[in-house]
Amino acid sequence: MTGPTLTGPPPAGPMLTVPTATGAAAAPATIAYAQRTQAWELVLTNGDVVEVPEALAKAPADAVNAGSRAPFLVSGDGRHFFYFRKSDTRFVERTLNGKERVVSRQYTAHTIGEEWPSVSDDGSYVVTETSGPGVGVLADLRKDKVLPPPGKTDAWGLLGFSPDSKRLLLGGERGVVVFDRGLRTRLRPKTRMTPTALANDYVTAAERVGKWPKYRKLRLVNLRTGKAGRTVTVGLPRGQYIDDLDFDRAGRVIVRSKTRTGVAIYRVSKATGRATLLRTLDRPDVDVWVLPGDGDYEPWGERKGKA
Repeated sequence: MTGPTLTGPPPAGPMLTVPTATGAAAAPATIAYAQRTQAWELVLTNGDVVEVPEALAKAPADAVNAGSRAPFLVSGDGRHFFYFRKSDTRFVERTLNGKERVVSRQYTAHTIGEEWPSVSDDGSYVVTETSGPGVGVLADLRKDKVLPPPGKTDAWGLLGFSPDSKRLLLGGERGVVVFDRGLRTRLRPKTRMTPTALANDYVTAAERVGKWPKYRKLRLVNLRTGKAGRTVTVGLPRGQYIDDLDFDRAGRVIVRSKTRTGVAIYRVSKATGRATLLRTLDRPDVDVWVLPGDGDYEPWGERKGKA
């Protein structure tokens, strides 16, 4: 790994200082992935490594699941990261050059292993699911507001965010519902299917088809009509499966798949299932790593036998 190792925070308040590239055309570095050795670190797209010593690596001794891995998330745009801070075990959000912001005072490290966070692509919305089952926290960070569950019931599960972070796809006892950021109902499809990805048109969704966890097929669902399109087999290499399914901002289907050495990311044809390799990421030699857009746990996140 190249580049200096940077430490933070300064005494006046947690803030990471990240070197910026010179030249008018240079783009600012974002987070390529996070990794955990003894502590959490951010590996940036320019090769620099930023230490995050404030982040808990394990659930504290008084937690429900003491010693369990503490979640560390990176937003899909690579600009925001989230962790439980050691000082008071609150779950906080930061940017590379920003200060900590508490997501919700009701969400602490005490429930690690009983409550699992997910983050929208732009890092502005956090939803936690619980072992209840159901949702725990629904936090809109743009408005610094924690919202009550829709319908005054926590019997929901998060299925996905739209890529523009303006809609949430939640599943409940009566099927799936598309909500806006204020948790107002925007679309209540008549379908028993459970898609896990929502496109930016807020109508097209995608669902994996097959037997968990070895999915190799998918189909699109029109949430307005409730009808599904033709099931297509995704042309992945032998031994690879659809581990993560999403749409990009242009409405193209994106699949992430665990490989022997890391993760491969594909663009998939909706009509034929043809998979076009976009890029691969080799797994670093660490216990745990987290890619932008990952949830609390992904198949490629942990080295086998480690936490």
